[in-house]
Formats: sequence, C-alpha cells, structure tokens
Amino acid sequence: MKILVADDHALIREALHHLLRQVDTGVTVLEAHDCQGTRDGVAMNPDLGLLLLDLKLPGIGGMALLNEFRRDFPTLPIVVLSGMEDPGTVREVLARGAMGFIPKSASNEVMLGALRLVLSGGRYLPPAILSEEGSGGLDAPQTAEALHLTERQYDVLRLIAQGKSNKLICRELGLAEPTVKIHVTAVLRALKVASRAEAIVAVNRLGLFPASEA
Repeated sequence: MKILVADDHALIREALHHLLRQVDTGVTVLEAHDCQGTRDGVAMNPDLGLLLLDLKLPGIGGMALLNEFRRDFPTLPIVVLSGMEDPGTVREVLARGAMGFIPKSASNEVMLGALRLVLSGGRYLPPAILSEEGSGGLDAPQTAEALHLTERQYDVLRLIAQGKSNKLICRELGLAEPTVKIHVTAVLRALKVASRAEAIVAVNRLGLFPASEA
C-alpha cells in the first residue's frame, strides 16, 4: 500500500516514515512538500491507498487542494494532519470530504489507531471535538450524516438498532469481525454512548431510521 505524506516540513515527513510503516506490512511512503508536488504524487500513483494532507502547504493551500481532490479523485481516502486544531477547522475539513482529522499534537498510538480506522472504512474525529459535542458545544446530531458516519458505519448502526450481534453483522455485511469491532467503536463514539443498548436508545431518540428500515 502506498501512502503519500504532503507536508512542507522535512522533519515531520521523516518522523512519519517510521510510524506509517507500522500501519500495515508492505507500506510505501511517498512525500510531497507543496501543493503541486502533491498533485503530481496523486496523479502518478493511481493505486495510492491514503493521502495525509497538511493544511498549510505552499501553493493554493491544503483546504483548496482537498476540494480539488474530492472532485477529481473521489475514492481516494484523505486524512488531514494539521496543527490547526480548532473545532471550526475540523468541521470544515470533514464537510469537504476528508475521512479524518488528526492533530499534529496526537501521540503515535492515536495516529496509528486513527489511520487504521480510516483504512478500514471508518472516519476519525479527535477526542477534543467529541468532548465538545458531548458537552453541548456543537449542535446535537440529528442524522447519520451529522454524526460523520460513513456508509459502512451507517449499515453497522442499522444492524445494531436491529439488536444483531457482531457475528451476525459480519455475516450480513461480509466483513471480518475485527473490522466490525472497529466500526462499532466508531459508531458508539459518534453517538456519544458507551454500550449497544445506549446506542439503540440514541437511535430511537434521534429518529435515524424509519420503522421499516430499522
């Protein structure tokens, strides 16, 4: 798997080399230090598995580049890795199609967990944002989209609402059990609950599924 690191700081790119090789076996780390180099790296590697994108890239900037890639490469997983950690920036990044936002202040363990979650089809939000949502700092989520769930996580949530176990979810969705566990964890985190029972209560409270769908 190829991972492209787009950051203008050589020390950060170098530090990520060792970390990213722990994400999976056979990882190849590519580098870009500006917007044009990132464009070239994506265009020249159609088999790219992940783009780690800094927002302060020289050129048009990471936010504009994110829009460009979502338009031209809609299936490419993009995770923003940035020192800009304010909630407004995180929300904007997710609204523009990033699969996650990892603060540069995060530990290696958090980064690894976040990247593995994204590569399994999930979406990662930093804990500080989740805490703010839980304390009422953000509008209460009313839909799966507002919860920042992926289509696969929405499927998992629907089956949780039906009371199905992880094994049954694996069978119905054709997923491995570790992958389902990762999705379940992401779903519970998004709903700000600690158990499947609480998740079902939250689903009913928010009206996420019509009776016929759940």
